[in-house]
Amino acid sequence: MLGESAVAEWTWYYSGREVFPAMLGAIDAAQESVCLETYIYAADSLGERFREALVRARLRGARVRVLIDALGSMELPGAFWEPLVAAGGEVRQFNPLALGRFGIRNHRKLLVCDERVAFVGGFNIASEYDGDGVTSGWRDLGLKLERQLPGQLSATFEEMFARADFRHKRFIRLRKSTARQMVLTPYEQLLLSGPGRGRNPVKRALRKDLAGATTVQIMVGYFLPPWRLRRDLTSIVRRGGTVQLILPGKSDVVISQLAGQSLYRRFLRAGVQISEYQPQILHAKLIIADDIVYVGSANLDPRSLDINYELMIRFENGDMAAQARAIFAGSLAHCRQITREDWRKSRTIWRRLKQRWAYWLLVHIDPYLARRQWHELPD
Repeated sequence: MLGESAVAEWTWYYSGREVFPAMLGAIDAAQESVCLETYIYAADSLGERFREALVRARLRGARVRVLIDALGSMELPGAFWEPLVAAGGEVRQFNPLALGRFGIRNHRKLLVCDERVAFVGGFNIASEYDGDGVTSGWRDLGLKLERQLPGQLSATFEEMFARADFRHKRFIRLRKSTARQMVLTPYEQLLLSGPGRGRNPVKRALRKDLAGATTVQIMVGYFLPPWRLRRDLTSIVRRGGTVQLILPGKSDVVISQLAGQSLYRRFLRAGVQISEYQPQILHAKLIIADDIVYVGSANLDPRSLDINYELMIRFENGDMAAQARAIFAGSLAHCRQITREDWRKSRTIWRRLKQRWAYWLLVHIDPYLARRQWHELPD
């Protein structure tokens, strides 16, 4: 844990070894309600510990609800949740798997207890995240929030829990998406995104912030931004600013890594600094633009920005930005910087072909199939 704000409104966690005990402690302290939402939930030792804590909360009288994504948690046995359901808990799968509707997923990660404390970030409930991010476990990032935001986050959970069966009336699908929202609070903005019509609030806010930024630092596991965001990043360097990227040296989705690497040459030529995280798989999602910080579940790729349901929080706070920059610097110490010359020498013809193929698949084919599935959902 890196640090807390002076008024204890947030706490950073940059490893599963730290965040999971804190999450389990919050569940054990809950008296009224527990809302858990995640993309991947694994039936391993960590998953069992969370299930036991959820059952205990329910037996104390708290209302306990769990929302998992049907695809991300597809390996979870059907009987896994029987102890929680038997205790009176509620469990739903988002977008149950069916032919022609599997492409759009709920990628959000959220825990809210008693509407007083909430956890957001990139951590799924699976043992591969349970380490320090250097010697073991994936490198990820999480944030505990207190005071006003947990109540707002609980309301977003209610909406997602209600739409879990993923059936929409046809005329609703032709309207502006209600999943794409910017929720204002006194000090932060909740940026909620999902499929459908309308501008994506994450892209909208980020482009506005990048337009005036002088120093930008981005650490994401999957990096394939649309061309407007690429232009915004290179424009910062051209006007004398600094852009630093920490991207995965190891990835659980190789095709995503290849697609992102297809952009390296242009970014390096423009003066963007690129480093690849070496010790473990990188899964964190962090964007810093001067004194503005973005934290949540979304990566900078087409799936996060246009297809999946995602949750990001935008903070404009100098203290938080200073802490975020320290987190970034700590991760940078475990990276290998990519230079233009080294990158040019490493790119064989075969590797360039694989990168271009991966780019085409993720930028064009995947979004096209997702749009078709969205418009052809059953009523």
